[in-house]
Amino acid sequence: MTNQTKKSFCSWSGGKDSALALYKAIQSGIKPSYLLTMMIETGDRSRSHGIHKSVLEAQAKALGIPIRFCSASWDSYTDRFLNELKTLNELGVQTGIFGDIDIEAHYQWVHSVCEKNHIQPLLPLWQNQREVILKELTENDFQAEIIAVKEGILPPTFLGKALNIAIFKDFKTYGIDLCGEAGEYHTFVTNGPLFKYPLQIKHGEQVLKSGYWFSDISLV
Repeated sequence: MTNQTKKSFCSWSGGKDSALALYKAIQSGIKPSYLLTMMIETGDRSRSHGIHKSVLEAQAKALGIPIRFCSASWDSYTDRFLNELKTLNELGVQTGIFGDIDIEAHYQWVHSVCEKNHIQPLLPLWQNQREVILKELTENDFQAEIIAVKEGILPPTFLGKALNIAIFKDFKTYGIDLCGEAGEYHTFVTNGPLFKYPLQIKHGEQVLKSGYWFSDISLV
């Protein structure tokens, strides 16, 4: 069975890392069957980035890939994720695409949950240098905007800013991980080589929650 005929899913945040990981997987010949986004208990927003379900649905439509949602608390996260992988495997999924870069605990978790459901994990960004990742994003014309920043690490004035070379220089000034691997900031991708058409978003209320400043984005 070739990569083109194998079913796969991408663990999808809506941000730059999952988007670039998906792009690189497709470039290697893998055809994605689903996006999978973990949501908060109420199911209306994504667990890590706080993105409304309707915005993620619009993003998936622009990508032309069906999206699945799974609601969970942080305490039930692993169990719910395992249940969803079981369902995906029953649907024929054999490969899982993840955007992790170099946090070993994340790597071990990904391999653990996938192994339990006979799914082969693929981490296209694993141990890539930050500058290489950011260069790939810019050279492939990915467009993303900052939608969350960690309180005390980056000021909320970064919310709504586009991810570009200038902002990378600002990140160096603040001394943070350039890709935000430790959660310093989160992004939402609005366009790129995988998109059939660009998305336009607007930034609404800024809310401080659980140690993060979030920008409530919606579609224009």
